[in-house]
Amino acid sequence: MMSKYEFLLRISMLGQEKRAIFKKMSKFFKNGLPNTINNVAFFLEKLGLNEMQQERFLATSYLHFEPVLDWLNSDGLPKTLITYCDPDYPPLLKQISASPLLLFVMGNKQLLQTPQIAMVGSRQFSEYGAQWGRYFAGELAINGLTVTSGLALGLDAICHRGALEVSGDTIAVLGSGLAKIAPRSNLKLAHDILAQNGALVSEFFPFEVARTEYFPRRNRIISGLSLGTFVVEASEKSGSLITARYALEQNRDVFALPGEINNENSRGTHALIQQGAYLVTKPTDILEHYSHYLSTIKPLTSQSVKFVETILYPEIFALIRHQPIPVDIIAQQLNLSIPDLTIKLLDMELAGLIKTVTGGYIRNVTV
Repeated sequence: MMSKYEFLLRISMLGQEKRAIFKKMSKFFKNGLPNTINNVAFFLEKLGLNEMQQERFLATSYLHFEPVLDWLNSDGLPKTLITYCDPDYPPLLKQISASPLLLFVMGNKQLLQTPQIAMVGSRQFSEYGAQWGRYFAGELAINGLTVTSGLALGLDAICHRGALEVSGDTIAVLGSGLAKIAPRSNLKLAHDILAQNGALVSEFFPFEVARTEYFPRRNRIISGLSLGTFVVEASEKSGSLITARYALEQNRDVFALPGEINNENSRGTHALIQQGAYLVTKPTDILEHYSHYLSTIKPLTSQSVKFVETILYPEIFALIRHQPIPVDIIAQQLNLSIPDLTIKLLDMELAGLIKTVTGGYIRNVTV
């Protein structure tokens, strides 16, 4: 007698033959394996394992799997193992080449079946990227798309936060095991995702620590789970471009946000646009693309209201960007007196649209 999880973990150790075996299990057990395998030998023969494969199946010590099984069965937040042969394996992910055979999930596994948009960007980001990443994540999430990203420092984390702030759905795909969340500085973010009915996902055993070579593997899952990948801001060497490349290979859509031409962090997104990525300037550019996956598209949300408020002084807001601009320059360009301009700038600052920094005013990244 053997638990379903142990049976599946042992199959996953069978080397090059394991993918073919998992595909056979998909056909034989369309409703999934039973929770307990009473006659292991019968199951192995049914799957066509030869004598050598059966010996290898049984050769690994139970102690190798015990920590994983203990973690899966531990109290607290829901934890599950979804394998390639399970009926609730994400259908879009199954379509990609080298799809992961194992997915460890903590939290709401049902999110893996929802329409998702991958949102990625550089770890080294500008205020421009942070502002619009947070804004787009909120708008897309509040309209029914699950925001999927990599829990990385920088724009990945900002996009997760943008979804959480509107009580939207978000999935974090890790380059480590779920018991070894990395980076540790985003541990609170991971806990907040779980607290708001989100999910953490990894193909690695729970106690596997993050490694550099794991992150590209993680990126293929981020794009593979998603209808499309939206690159918010990326330099020419940003790892988020790897996710975009995977999306193209997987025949998925790629979207990119244009940035300021003198911003090095926008060179990667501009290159994507030159190569044919969809240029995005507003959330509906993406939402209308996937309208058949969504019940409705909300024309205005609590987040976009803040941006509509810029109509108060649109000519001033248009001049204030993400590099400090002095009061006298604004006054000169708009032919305003400095006292009148100062009153309007104060109104805008109190509304949270802009903020004062050394050298003048910039747009508020938290808007």
